[in-house]
Amino acid sequence: MGQEMKSNIYTRPNRLLTFLNSKKVAPYVFIFPFIISFTLLTFYPTIQAFVMSFQRILPGQTEFVGLSNYRRILNPTFYQAFQNTTTYVILTCVILVTVPIFLAAMLNSKFAKFSTFYRASLFIPSLASIIVAGTVFRLLFGETGSSFANQVIGWFGVEPIQWQYTSWSAMFLMVILSSWRWMGVNVMYYLAALQNVPLELYESADIDGANVFQKFFYVTVPHLKPIITFVTTISIINGFRMFEESYVFWETNSPGNIGLSMIGYMYTQGVQRNDMGFGAALGVIIILIIFVISIIQLNLTGAFKRGDE
Repeated sequence: MGQEMKSNIYTRPNRLLTFLNSKKVAPYVFIFPFIISFTLLTFYPTIQAFVMSFQRILPGQTEFVGLSNYRRILNPTFYQAFQNTTTYVILTCVILVTVPIFLAAMLNSKFAKFSTFYRASLFIPSLASIIVAGTVFRLLFGETGSSFANQVIGWFGVEPIQWQYTSWSAMFLMVILSSWRWMGVNVMYYLAALQNVPLELYESADIDGANVFQKFFYVTVPHLKPIITFVTTISIINGFRMFEESYVFWETNSPGNIGLSMIGYMYTQGVQRNDMGFGAALGVIIILIIFVISIIQLNLTGAFKRGDE
């Protein structure tokens, strides 16, 4: 009797481990933590925001107001925020999708020296606090003629610029800060992809007499297409989610809303002005914009096509 009980005690854990290690169950075990975190931190808050977008929320009082919050969205301030954000997305995508390709190709070259040092130097900015980085950039691009940026342009006879008070320079500050921060990350993506390009293709190109540029555009770039699509997608999403790059320069009070982003507008209305219903409606609209643009971009790049077509 005692021997049988001991046998059952040792057998049950073994059966459980066998069950969890089976091919049908093991994948779900591994993704279960993600499902829990996604449900609690993303899916549930999204559903709650959607419900809140139809409500007027006051301290101790909640009232359904239908589409009233959505009707308020179409106003000049939202149009300004949408224009700023769209311009920011376009500029950052142009820089953060194309420039890292050339940098990765240079670092991956057999002629590159100290490539490890340059890779680390490019990647380190992504680890820096955006608040600290923003403070440094505010000092570099200060208003006075003694700031570093104004001294540099002064060498070429250009008058000092008030970088934070004109629309084009404000956009330049946000784009340059984002590019400095994320350039190294995208370079790492491309470098990882370059390791999978067959060397035989470059050897065949050499035999055919292809030069460096022809090998880059006809061998390297086509093999980077999946990573280019991925980098473009995350750049678009991160661009429409932009908030810190604007906040570190103006908080939420840029002159003439030249630095206002859609997320910044949502934060101003929902948190600072305590209009949570309107802020939630703005959040829903931003999610829809990101979703539609991402689907269009993925469709144009052929990401939805089957591999055998």
